[in-house]
Amino acid sequence: MWHKIETRVLALKKSLCIFNQVLKKFAIFYRKNRCMKMISGYTANGDRLQQLQAFDESKSGVKGIVDKGITKVPPIFVRPPEFSGGDKPSSGHRTRTQFSVPVVDLADKVCQRADVVAGVRRAAETVGFFQVVNHGIPKRVLDEMLAAARGFHELPREVKSEYYSRELLRKVKFGSNFDLYQSRFANWRDSLFCVMGPEPLDPQELPLICRDITMEYSENVHKMGVTLFELLSEALGLKPDHLIGLDCAKGHLILSHYYPPCPEPELTMGTSKHSDPDFLTILLQDQIGGLQVLYENQWIDVPPVPGALVVNIGDLLQLVSNDRFKSVEHQVLANHAGPRVSIACFFTLHLHPSTRLYGPIKELLSEDRPPVYKETSLKDFIAYYDKKGLDGNSALTHFKCQR
Repeated sequence: MWHKIETRVLALKKSLCIFNQVLKKFAIFYRKNRCMKMISGYTANGDRLQQLQAFDESKSGVKGIVDKGITKVPPIFVRPPEFSGGDKPSSGHRTRTQFSVPVVDLADKVCQRADVVAGVRRAAETVGFFQVVNHGIPKRVLDEMLAAARGFHELPREVKSEYYSRELLRKVKFGSNFDLYQSRFANWRDSLFCVMGPEPLDPQELPLICRDITMEYSENVHKMGVTLFELLSEALGLKPDHLIGLDCAKGHLILSHYYPPCPEPELTMGTSKHSDPDFLTILLQDQIGGLQVLYENQWIDVPPVPGALVVNIGDLLQLVSNDRFKSVEHQVLANHAGPRVSIACFFTLHLHPSTRLYGPIKELLSEDRPPVYKETSLKDFIAYYDKKGLDGNSALTHFKCQR
């Protein structure tokens, strides 16, 4: 009997030994498998960073990729699934709607000023976008500005690369995706960035191919901006010079955007959903199209109108107007056709040294209309905007008063 018990004990010990060996092998397999998953994840992130760095260091932008004859959109430009849901307004699909962006005729700003102010008010308080005709800038200037911008972006890489920079305070620089390392995916767009004021830009800093026309266009579009700020001031029930007195027109930037043709436009964006970190933007666009504005949760096309300029309210003007005016989100679709060229003039002091704090205009406040936003400096506002990048969220939320 004891012999049988002893035999069973030995058999049990042997079974336990085998079980322990199997358990150890499983534990080793599990750790290796888990480690491999961690390594795979790290490698994927590492590969993306390497791709971003390689793109950045090429100093040739998106056009440099297209010039290589690609037939697929590189992974760094592909929108993640959460940015491409089928029915979401952020999907980037073209939509059809009976609503159209308002048109304001500045030819009537003297004889029928009240009507023009009313039209500006309606547009600024609802859709935040409007097209302006009879603005006074000659068609020749518009056409030459678009041609010169395209000419710069189509220069040989070795010429353009001299202007390529991510230096924050550089006044004239060529680049692609200011938020390249923060964004979830890169946009299909290159840009020439020029700070035109408040300190006059030395024309010699501009590329020769677009030097003279950029200076001429800058002078014209600044005058138009002053006119618009006067109309917007009156639309708020203030004196015509009120917004100008807040330095809203004191500084401006000109960004010449270039959207190369895209082999798979449904996978990426020309410009992600965003609102502008300025007081006002005046946009000159060519005839390719692709600009959309978000209105009542629907993407509305902003079709090119020959000779017209597109105007949109910026975040800072929504802030000082205490939400009377709307800085709405907009985007640009990538396109098989192209290149698409547009010239955006941002009215802002940007990073120019200033001690002024911006908050809701006191004349617009009352017991029924308390301030929606706290005061902020332009430096702090721009710093926050640049840090978050084009993530699809409004920077204004960060500056709201706590209730």
